[in-house]
Amino acid sequence: MQTQTDIENKVKAIFKKVLDIKESEIVPGAKLDESLEIDSTEMVEISVAIKKELGIPLKDNELKKTQSFNEIVGVLKSKI
Repeated sequence: MQTQTDIENKVKAIFKKVLDIKESEIVPGAKLDESLEIDSTEMVEISVAIKKELGIPLKDNELKKTQSFNEIVGVLKSKI
């Protein structure tokens, strides 16, 4: 079973890979659009990577509604 810390670390790794940013830029309350400047295409890439790497089933637009890194982790945690 994955812990919240495991999920956070894996999502950070996915953000780093997809967005080509430093881990220090990914803070818990970081707004996805403002702080990290994530666009809709990058959000799709993140969703696909999460489904693939974490094996957590997600609906197509489920993460699109999230506003921060913490919200993504919360959605994923509720799935396991």
